Amino acid sequence: MTLLDQRRPPAYAPPVPKRTPGRLRTWAGDLGLGVRFATTGGREGWIRTLLTSLGVGLGVTLLLLAASVPRVMDARAGREGARVTEAAWGEAPVPRSDTTLVWIDAGTEYRGATVGGQLLRPDGGRPPLPPGVAKMPAAGEMVVSPALRELLDSPGGALLKERLGHRVVGTVADAGLLDPEELRFYAGSDTLTEAKGGHRTAGYGTAMNPSPIDPYLIVLIVLICVVLLVPVAIFIATAVRFGGDRRDRRLAALRLVGADIARTRRIAAGEALFGAALGLLVGGALFLAVRPLIGGVRLWSLSAFPADLVPAPSLVALIVPAVLVAAVVVTLVALRSVTIEPLGVVRGARPRRRRLWWRLLLPVAGVTVLSTVGTVGEATAVDPYPIAAGAVLVLVGLSTLLPWLVEAVVAGLTGGPVPWQLAARRLQLSSGPASRAVSGITVAVAGAIAVQMVFAGMHDDFVRIVGQNPTRANIIVEASYGSARLTQEMTDGFRDTKGVTAAVVVADGYVVRPGPIPRHGIRPTTTLTIGSCATLRLLAELPSCADGDTFVSHVAGREEQNDWVDETARRGEPVLLGSHEVDGVPTPSLWTLPVSARTVEARTDPVGVRTDGILATPGALDPGRLPDALTRATIRTDERVPDAEEYVRNTAAAIDPTTRVRTFKAVERDKQYASVGTGLLVGGTATMALIAASMLVSQIEQLRERRRLLSVLVAFGTRRSTLAWSVLWQTALPVVLGTLLAVAGGLTLGAVLLNMITKRVADWWVFVPFAGAGIAVILLVTLVSLPPLWRMMRPDGLRSE
Repeated sequence: MTLLDQRRPPAYAPPVPKRTPGRLRTWAGDLGLGVRFATTGGREGWIRTLLTSLGVGLGVTLLLLAASVPRVMDARAGREGARVTEAAWGEAPVPRSDTTLVWIDAGTEYRGATVGGQLLRPDGGRPPLPPGVAKMPAAGEMVVSPALRELLDSPGGALLKERLGHRVVGTVADAGLLDPEELRFYAGSDTLTEAKGGHRTAGYGTAMNPSPIDPYLIVLIVLICVVLLVPVAIFIATAVRFGGDRRDRRLAALRLVGADIARTRRIAAGEALFGAALGLLVGGALFLAVRPLIGGVRLWSLSAFPADLVPAPSLVALIVPAVLVAAVVVTLVALRSVTIEPLGVVRGARPRRRRLWWRLLLPVAGVTVLSTVGTVGEATAVDPYPIAAGAVLVLVGLSTLLPWLVEAVVAGLTGGPVPWQLAARRLQLSSGPASRAVSGITVAVAGAIAVQMVFAGMHDDFVRIVGQNPTRANIIVEASYGSARLTQEMTDGFRDTKGVTAAVVVADGYVVRPGPIPRHGIRPTTTLTIGSCATLRLLAELPSCADGDTFVSHVAGREEQNDWVDETARRGEPVLLGSHEVDGVPTPSLWTLPVSARTVEARTDPVGVRTDGILATPGALDPGRLPDALTRATIRTDERVPDAEEYVRNTAAAIDPTTRVRTFKAVERDKQYASVGTGLLVGGTATMALIAASMLVSQIEQLRERRRLLSVLVAFGTRRSTLAWSVLWQTALPVVLGTLLAVAGGLTLGAVLLNMITKRVADWWVFVPFAGAGIAVILLVTLVSLPPLWRMMRPDGLRSE
């Protein structure tokens, strides 16, 4: 064999079989190709990807904030429990020792803001310290929270600084505060005693058992959570569809080079996955950027420490895959309505009309689920999951109904001004993007209407009329002991206080009939009220009165109760005022009701109650003889005097810092009900902010898609104002239709929920402010998007890149 023969290839060589890549490897390659398209598409591709990631990121930011709420509430409850004194929840008295102190609540209010605080007097050299306090303040000193220090140092805190009257020597650390903006102080005292209302304690920190939540409030809380989070999910779903037209044209080019439909869908899924993953990173970055600023933000009297703002790991583990899966599912569903052919994207010369039947199934199914929950009562165990599922189905159903409604309405629009015709034709050709842009606001408004209906329907259960009459007296000041000196000081002090038009002061307590215990086992007991004749005339109808007189007050229509009063208040017979300690031995204190005491009829006092029992003037009985008495001042101020209430509080603090000042109200709100309302306002504010930001991003993305078309119209002489009005009409028409749909859906959902809790509709017009807020957000976003629209209408937009 020659060398040439050795170099020749054999006449026949068997073909080497090609290895078919595995399905997993093929899918990974297609997804990777989609990622490459998202990252290597030039400036246009990156702008589209960044818009998608920004839209998703805004939604993820709010989801992470919502996921941090459990940690914030737990931390807040822990700090609140840590500063509760042990004696506050125990029944046995704490013996005095070197490690105890006497405290009393010295909190106040200042121009509507609550200022919490305590007066402290240590019993020895090693007293317990409140959380966040490094050193016990001496008499005349106090430690304050940073927010209170800032208020006291400001010109607006002059009256409060005068009221507290202590020298600031320290700052309360975060461990002793509920939130960064809390106003709180701890002041030292050398005169506080248990006789003046103080309590002895050996330490701070008690596990607090939360009060069970009312079943009605559970329904309301579930509805609020759904209303706040469903719009976020809709916005995320809208964001992953940014740049849909350009993506479809690119997929058509891939079909031209041989890719099948399944592969193009996998490539599109890969592109959506990358945008969603980048959105998760953007959302996490925005969350970390916003987190340090949370401490300086106070919405509706609620704030939080940045260190507490940590998302629950279990919720984060749910958010991440949910966002990624939602991005893929939304993309694949969107591609089902588009036939991607090798020579272009076929959307059809005549778009296929949207079907209505399956869109109606969602809200009908939601109403059905809510109807199966049954009646919720005050003692009902509420299952939140069916309620949440039903509300979600109704709200999501509204978002799916909106595109059909917009398409059905615009199909018959003809004629009108040029801007109107441009807007109508654009919506007739493609109403999907415009509908998606306002679907979130539609759901948010519908949910807000339903929540407000339920909130108003529950109003009577959690807001009660207390009978206090602010037109007669609007402030009450109380001290925890009875004293003739204190009574006189209050009378003189409040009479000379700026803004006070009337002040009446009484000392009152309970008296008991002495002698053997009756067979029914209960000693006859009634109240004893001591005050001047002018004061007693506010409590009863007196025929005449002079110092030294006494009366027995009856309440009309309560004969059995009046008989009980007469069993205690026997003319010429003694009553037991209480017990004084003499050399450590309790000694009963008796007082004889004069025979001249007259029976009178009680009247409703400024506090809203009718007082029965014994009424006495100071000449008949010294208030200091009542060991368990309270000294109370009822005050009326002139509403025309600014800060009249603050002057009253300052006078009370100067007379005795242990006094408690309360303002009269015609109604009283349940605290849980009020906190739920606060949460609704905070969450609604955050959701509306997200709606505005996300809609602005969506609007800019739509304008970018039509930039070349706008440039062509301008190049052919179309006025920019005409195009601007057309953009406004394209936004306004879906907004009006979405608002009408939101009103109908919100009223329906609210009526179904009220029927579930057996409440009636308090007001059918609750939708007006929410519909107005939704329209205002849309108009604001449209106005903000006009500057970029103006730039995109330049003729140089026709240049090829």
